[in-house]
Amino acid sequence: MEESIKKTTDLTAARAGTITLGGELTVNRLGYGAMRLTGDGIWGPPKDRAGAMAVLRRAVELGVNFIDTADSYGPYVNEELIAAALAPYPKDLVIATKGGWNRPGPNQWTHDASPAHLRQAVEGSLKRLRLNRIDVYQLHAPDPVVPLDASLETLANMQSEGKIRLVALSNVTVEHIERARKIVPIVSVQNRYSFADREWDYVVDYCERNGIAFIPWFPLGAGTVAGRLLERIAKARGVKPIQVALAWLLKRSPVMLPIPGTSSVAHLEENVAAASLQLNEEEYSELNGIVAVAS
Repeated sequence: MEESIKKTTDLTAARAGTITLGGELTVNRLGYGAMRLTGDGIWGPPKDRAGAMAVLRRAVELGVNFIDTADSYGPYVNEELIAAALAPYPKDLVIATKGGWNRPGPNQWTHDASPAHLRQAVEGSLKRLRLNRIDVYQLHAPDPVVPLDASLETLANMQSEGKIRLVALSNVTVEHIERARKIVPIVSVQNRYSFADREWDYVVDYCERNGIAFIPWFPLGAGTVAGRLLERIAKARGVKPIQVALAWLLKRSPVMLPIPGTSSVAHLEENVAAASLQLNEEEYSELNGIVAVAS
């Protein structure tokens, strides 16, 4: 592995720099997505509960102070696991959760961002996470049969009640963001995004212009061409392909807040090591060009 990211002292998410959410909460710009700490199909408990708790605790040890979860992961299991592993929480740890889905079964997701469901979801997350207030609460996705305004007004009301500190969005367009911002300040947006999957490039640019954090999920990308390029750059640098993919995201925008997930401590450490990897302009340009190659 490259010398700059091999040193134990460099194995910290702090090397990615910081971002401040809503002018209030400053976190290291490499977080952790906890979704994989569930059973198959994002359903039920993890096969190795002790191992899952070890991953969460190691993440915090490595300077990860932004953890992303949702009530639908499990469902409920993920939030309960985070509390079991980490509560009482370090003062600088920000836990972001989401609501707006129902889970009929493994790999099954159905919309429900109705005011009644969201209010119930927030109350449930508070209880499971053992919190009096949720730092960042994200609408998991707009509901096609519920007016977006109704969903956001519910979250704004719960913010006024002191149950939510900051409100955020997931799986949205710029139009959704602009409509939401007329109701309540939006501090982050979480969409699928990677160097090889840049459908939401314009949303990243919008977030950067407006000081909104962008949280990419599925950061590795997909496709044969993309995989070969990652492998080639990673081999030349003596690092892992996922580290190259994460380094590209960190370089793409100062509002980028990647949350790579894993159920393995070893993979977690590899992901955090990416905070210290600096791509040169040639590598960055090559990775940018993968979209044109794939199209």
